[in-house]
Amino acid sequence: METVQTALWVVVMLVILAVAFDFMNGFHDAANSIATVVSTGVLKPGQAVLFAATFNFVAIFVFHLSVAATVGKGIVQPGIVDTHVVFGALIGAISWNLVTWYYGIPSSSSHALIGGIVGAVMAKSGAGALVAGGILKTVAFIFVSPLLGFLLGSLMMVLVAWVCRRATPSRVDRWFRRLQLVSAGAYSLGHGGNDAQKTIGIIWMLLIATGYTSASDSAPPMWAIVSCYVAIAAGTMFGGWRIVKTMGQKITKLKPVGGFCAETGGAITLFLATGLGIPVSTTHTITGAIVGVGSTQRASAVRWGVAGNIVWAWIFTIPAAAFVAAIAYWVSLFLF
Repeated sequence: METVQTALWVVVMLVILAVAFDFMNGFHDAANSIATVVSTGVLKPGQAVLFAATFNFVAIFVFHLSVAATVGKGIVQPGIVDTHVVFGALIGAISWNLVTWYYGIPSSSSHALIGGIVGAVMAKSGAGALVAGGILKTVAFIFVSPLLGFLLGSLMMVLVAWVCRRATPSRVDRWFRRLQLVSAGAYSLGHGGNDAQKTIGIIWMLLIATGYTSASDSAPPMWAIVSCYVAIAAGTMFGGWRIVKTMGQKITKLKPVGGFCAETGGAITLFLATGLGIPVSTTHTITGAIVGVGSTQRASAVRWGVAGNIVWAWIFTIPAAAFVAAIAYWVSLFLF
């Protein structure tokens, strides 16, 4: 256990780095919240990011800190985490986010962070220092969340098609332009609730390791909670237009009714995962839902080549972030 006196400046630096990652998470994942509502023309980009950022922050009043507890206490064995591990994890996650943002690939900030934690911990103490249950639960939802998003998105589309079978196309479009504001708000709420808590979890992990809080505490300090929700909302306001284009236009052509079904399917998935304390990828979830909506029209409505490239990015996220995190861990031993 590191002493508070010697770790103070390092802890401050790492908290700032964690909040910067959270901001980048909002920036990187803004497309998840707003791509459908922008691509269908329901909101202009500026309106959409402000709308999504507001609901990202409102999530602080809606969800319990179950995901933060999983990240902070349920992935690594007690006593293993130190400032070097946290540094390595954050550098690994931030590096992968920058690469995928630059190339416009909607990868998972969440799994980049998990991969960073895994890589740094393994560099220090090996695989035995990881909590198998927490890792397996997270890895399982790499597959479960997009499949559930796909299933719910496609089911919603079929249900809506049946309910509106006698309505004229113009009337359906008018209804769902309004309803899409509800679904986009719900999805942004789920995005803020699940993603902000991951950074809260790593700050909590850091504070426990350095003695600023106790592992027996039921929640991290309020300043950590508020700062993470503010950071992710601010990041969303700045947006990630490269990824918006991929999510909203390249996978499939969406109309307001399709946007509503994709967002609703994604929101239900995120609410369920957050309630269960499972850190899932909002990127995986909404991509699965968009593909599900597109596939109900016809298989050719989905650009499977683009979707396939996204899946490859998902597969490489955890190992790539883990590799960079392991290197950053070793480098940090010479820095502080």
